[in-house]
Amino acid sequence: MEIKQNILDAANEWLSPVFDTKTQEEVQALIANSPKELEESFYKSLEFGTGGMRGTMGAGDNRINKYTLGKSTQGLSDYLRTFFPNQPLKAVIAYDCRHNSDTLAKVVADVFSANGIEVYLFSSLRPTPELSFAVKHLNCHCGIVLTASHNPPEYNGYKVYWQDGGQIVPPEDGAIINVIENLKYNQIKFEANESLIHYIGEEVDKAFIDSTIANASFDTPAAAKDDLNIVFTSLHGTSITVTPQTLAQAGYKNVNIVEEQAEPNGDFPTVKSPNPEEPEALKMATELANKINADIVIGTDPDCDRLGVAVRNNDGQMTLLNGNQTMILMTAFLLEKWKLAGKLNGKQFIASTIVSTPMVMELATAYDVEYKSGLTGFKWIAKMVKDFPESQFIGGGEESFGFMVGDAVRDKDAVASTLLICEVAAQAKAKGSSAYNELIQHYVDFGFYKEHLISLTKKGMDGLAEITQMMVDLRENPIKEISGQRVVMVEDYKASTAKNLLTGEVETLTMPKADVLIYYTEDGSKICARPSGTEPKIKFYISVNTELESVEKFAETDAYLNEKIQNIITGMQLN
Repeated sequence: MEIKQNILDAANEWLSPVFDTKTQEEVQALIANSPKELEESFYKSLEFGTGGMRGTMGAGDNRINKYTLGKSTQGLSDYLRTFFPNQPLKAVIAYDCRHNSDTLAKVVADVFSANGIEVYLFSSLRPTPELSFAVKHLNCHCGIVLTASHNPPEYNGYKVYWQDGGQIVPPEDGAIINVIENLKYNQIKFEANESLIHYIGEEVDKAFIDSTIANASFDTPAAAKDDLNIVFTSLHGTSITVTPQTLAQAGYKNVNIVEEQAEPNGDFPTVKSPNPEEPEALKMATELANKINADIVIGTDPDCDRLGVAVRNNDGQMTLLNGNQTMILMTAFLLEKWKLAGKLNGKQFIASTIVSTPMVMELATAYDVEYKSGLTGFKWIAKMVKDFPESQFIGGGEESFGFMVGDAVRDKDAVASTLLICEVAAQAKAKGSSAYNELIQHYVDFGFYKEHLISLTKKGMDGLAEITQMMVDLRENPIKEISGQRVVMVEDYKASTAKNLLTGEVETLTMPKADVLIYYTEDGSKICARPSGTEPKIKFYISVNTELESVEKFAETDAYLNEKIQNIITGMQLN
């Protein structure tokens, strides 16, 4: 394979004395032996997506390494000086269990301190939601967490949080990225000022746990807590540092930890993927649950912002709920508790995203609270909290197994969500029901919405081109019928248009531009297409719905909706 000149030019820059000997040797080896890998490493610079900057570790502009993260931190430092002139600046840094996360976190701390910024660095791995909490708790101007969430072991990443505890959003994100892109690698200040770096730990843990319990517990009787049999797995990630302690302090004594997965390990040796969205990831936990007759299984991803939940169905089998279902259970529970406490006065809101279940809107209507919808990613929900200080945020989530309880943490939070779903399950069991039956009753009360996700993986430069072309084709050849149903509305968030195909009327979408298409059919189905912002995938989100007349008709109606979903998959040739 012949190496393109632009790739070679980019690689040669990394052979200069600006870069250390080990990095130069790695690049030389790529030039000599791995032209395809060289191209993947240098064909573009890493970009900020829906969950920060994520990529494979190694040398190159398109890789996670001390230089790409150093450059991002230098650019962020320069921007902070401009945005907060003549202020003593502070930053807090956390990291997860991945290979090199601790050393990369120290690199980030070094660069901040070299720029005169005071740094609070967690002394060992911590969950992402605790980093979000710590930004406000320590009155910092920004926060960084080193994590690649549930991506494979060869990945790492870099998330930037602003002083409100939420991830960076417009206009700050674009301005920061512009500063970073205009920097040269030789402008990075790597020489640490150690006097500005402070190591933190238990004192922040205590405040975080106390805050979590205050926000996510709702007067569950001690007997109900004792009666709930819980299996918990951290999937080799960071949640082991605070989640069991949170449950214990909240009064849950019957917590059975999957010991084989309790040790943090960036290789994730017991799972193919540390992603609680996938049933295989929770296999060991469900096996333990069956052995001890547990009521609920909870598993968190490596940085503890997502959670997977399995509960017993009416046949006694452990069933993995999807992210929309756990969101409905927790949101409905919160709304009911706020209502019973007399706290709903028209100044509250719940939130979700455009690719999540429309059933959340039905909950908002039923409880007479405002519903706000945003683009994919919890940074947009955090922005809603910041932009509407006169309104109280009750809770909300998205289909990708994330949920946010209140506003103490401004990102998806599997610590608070773990406690909250235990509250849901414990109170349901205490009244002779179950989390599973509560969900079915919600379908009766608010409409039966069922969702399905298709993810097509397209890796590397060629995969990116294929995904881009798929979105181009969908725009240039718009779908007019899906599974025998006419498409009545198409929302194109890249063009900021919503077109009614029956009347030809076009409205302007007010959300920020994003590469997302949503189709609505005449029977109320919804199909969304978007490239992932964190993985080499294109995703298709399918939502169908109907009325559920009674709990007894659940199985029959569920089968009907499953058939509708399969017809859509076949009709769009997604199988």
